[in-house]
Amino acid sequence: MTEERSLSVSEAMQRAKGALESVRLTVVGEVSEFSDKPGYKAAYFTISDAGASMPCLMWRDIYEAAGTPLRCGMQVEITGFFTAYAPKGRMQFQVRRLQPAGEGRLRMQVAEIARKLQAEGLMAPERKRALPAFPDKIAVVTSPRGKAVHDVLRTLRRRYPLAEVLLAGVAVEGENAPAAIAEGMAVAAQAGPDVILLVRGGGSYEDLLPFSSEIVARAVATSPVPVVTGIGHEPDTSIADMVADLRASTPTAAAESVAPAVEELANTLRRERRALGRALAHRVQAAAHRVQRIAERPAFADPRTLLGTAFQTLDLLGARLNRAIPESLRRDRERMERVKAKLVAVGPRISERAQSVVALQAARLDNLSPLKILGRGYAAAFGADGHTVVRSVGQVNVGERIVVKVSDGQIGCSVNDVVVEER
Repeated sequence: MTEERSLSVSEAMQRAKGALESVRLTVVGEVSEFSDKPGYKAAYFTISDAGASMPCLMWRDIYEAAGTPLRCGMQVEITGFFTAYAPKGRMQFQVRRLQPAGEGRLRMQVAEIARKLQAEGLMAPERKRALPAFPDKIAVVTSPRGKAVHDVLRTLRRRYPLAEVLLAGVAVEGENAPAAIAEGMAVAAQAGPDVILLVRGGGSYEDLLPFSSEIVARAVATSPVPVVTGIGHEPDTSIADMVADLRASTPTAAAESVAPAVEELANTLRRERRALGRALAHRVQAAAHRVQRIAERPAFADPRTLLGTAFQTLDLLGARLNRAIPESLRRDRERMERVKAKLVAVGPRISERAQSVVALQAARLDNLSPLKILGRGYAAAFGADGHTVVRSVGQVNVGERIVVKVSDGQIGCSVNDVVVEER
């Protein structure tokens, strides 16, 4: 029998490392420790169950590509192989693939839907609508066979029997539940209620998942009337709760939020009636006092109180006008007499001066008149038309007829000859 050669520690660790890395496994467990310090080339964590713990490492690029941030208490499913860290003689599991496991995966999916709807503004507080104070119609969308529908109907009948209750029975669990709930919301809205209750009783996280589906959340957000949710119990919160106009902790609380108690309503009406009666009596009393004060004013006792001053003013102005018009006419008459006397005195002097100017101009015109010249023995020759003045012998020819004007008439003549005289 051949004796096997002894190995060094390094060789032994290398053989163990090779043997471990040849086996690929998928393991499910809960993250119990997690270390992700800046600058590390890998993320280090430990997963465990009730009986064992397993140290793990995941290289930085693979961890970031997985897109699943780790935290303690998280259920994960990892795939990889065991390896050995020779310098420390430590065995660890090198993770090549990571994803949430079981409920953890579902919670990640729900969180992704919630982030998407929140980015669209469907969870914004400003889009939440106020509930009607006294609804006439209340629609309930829930399972017709669950405990929740009986709790809601019992609460509405006890607190607010005046309202008409409409029930849209839908499946609230299972694969087809989200589509059924969305359809029930649409049918309920078509019936014209004042408010819609979307409710169901308690259950596991998986049981309540239909109310965190995107189709149900959008049906709640786009409802034409306010929506109140009462899903599960106090700790349970679904995406439908986040986008609803009001989230109640239970179905019973949802019914109470939309139904004012009849006793409370009666007490409120009594208080309002008393307050209204007191306010009305006070207002009537104040109005009567005001009317009395107005009636006591002098203007209503004697109307002349308002017009007396105006009447006196008219009388005063009339008297002043009667005195002013005759006086003004007298002064105008006297002014006209003075102007007339001045015109009579000045008129002859103005006319004498004008007559002298006219006589002087007439004498000058007389001296310049051609008739005056003719009267001194001169004559003027005109052409045969009797208008063209003959100023030169060149204007007439022998045998032509001309007209000679003298002081007392004109003479028709014929030209016998033409003689040009030199000057």
